Amino acid sequence: MDAVDQILAQWNAARPDLNVRAMAPLGRFKRVAQIFNREMGVTFEKYGLNAAGFDVLATLRRTPPHALSAGELMSSMMITSGTMTNRIDQLAKSGLVCRTADPKDARKAVVQLTEAGRSLIDQAVSEHVKTQAGLLARLEEEEISTLDQILRKLLSEEKPASEE
Repeated sequence: MDAVDQILAQWNAARPDLNVRAMAPLGRFKRVAQIFNREMGVTFEKYGLNAAGFDVLATLRRTPPHALSAGELMSSMMITSGTMTNRIDQLAKSGLVCRTADPKDARKAVVQLTEAGRSLIDQAVSEHVKTQAGLLARLEEEEISTLDQILRKLLSEEKPASEE
């Protein structure tokens, strides 16, 4: 019996009229997410990054030509413009990205990886992939596939923040 089972047992005793079945997987999702975020954060910190900075650099790195407008970055990350501006400002101060004029529209700026940013994210993402693999090391390949299918099904009903 783990902590989540204990919580369920307490609710079943306190409120037997409630069906608390969903609490088990949701409580475990929350606990797993906290552990995983903490472990991935350790990896990011080794490179002077946090999850937010890593996300921006990784998005730019995987999207040729490694340059996107702030709006394109925002839509791929589903965050507010103020949050995105702050992230870009911090990465620019560190010399990991730069802003240049959009060749298609001079009124817009494009955020581009610098050589230092590309080098850093290439190193960080390599270690990040190892960290992620380690986090799932207790599972067999088939279990990972099953888990992925279940999570995909749960997320298939996800609504964009703009529709909520």
